[in-house]
Amino acid sequence: MNLSGISRNIVLGKILRYPLRFIPPETIVRILQGRLTGKKWIIGSCDHGCWLGSYEYKKRILFETIVREGGIVFDIGAHAGFYSLLASILVGPQGKVFSFEPNSRNLYYLKRHIQLNKINNVSVLEAAVSDHDGYAYFSNDDPTGLTGRLSLKGRALVKTVTLDKLYSEKKIPIPDYMKIDVEGGELSVLSGARTMLSRFHPTLFLSTHGEAVHNQCCDFLKSIGYELKPIVGTDMDELLCYKS
Repeated sequence: MNLSGISRNIVLGKILRYPLRFIPPETIVRILQGRLTGKKWIIGSCDHGCWLGSYEYKKRILFETIVREGGIVFDIGAHAGFYSLLASILVGPQGKVFSFEPNSRNLYYLKRHIQLNKINNVSVLEAAVSDHDGYAYFSNDDPTGLTGRLSLKGRALVKTVTLDKLYSEKKIPIPDYMKIDVEGGELSVLSGARTMLSRFHPTLFLSTHGEAVHNQCCDFLKSIGYELKPIVGTDMDELLCYKS
């Protein structure tokens, strides 16, 4: 059931959400729906939809449908680990998940969720994926950590990495699937993985932020042999990208 799809602007939505504000943020609950049913989740780590099982509902269902056992998944912009946990279940003990996250607040919850659920096929890389290796400023004014991004206005200095270099140094394998959600830095992620994407064409679950970045990402991916289609209806901000 897509509980998150019930608008908060209608009476029913307001009634359903009202009790949630009284749950202490560090409360540990069991996820209610989907392939993660029964897994432990910390209430205050992200949107309530995560533990209700309705977070990014249609995207989550598509992710569950496409990701196969034994696969390699990169979760780029892992936040508190919803997709990392989901991927770990889907790929099973023979698969592997690499979670990239630079935000210290999110890293705390990501690692806690991995520990709470005794998951051993997820590796956490404490860095922002970009088009250069080094350091960059990171902005995180949102207390939920959902909208953190690389920005010259940021106050935190974080490590940046490129996927192509990590692969050339044998620090990561070739992924079968990549989930990318980095609040506007999508083109930098893709540019720093040009060789990997051009040669191996992993399936991408790509969230874009802003019209200009969206168009640039689409042009880039089409130029290296990708087909693109919306994940949800006609919403082109959420794309499934696969080899044409």
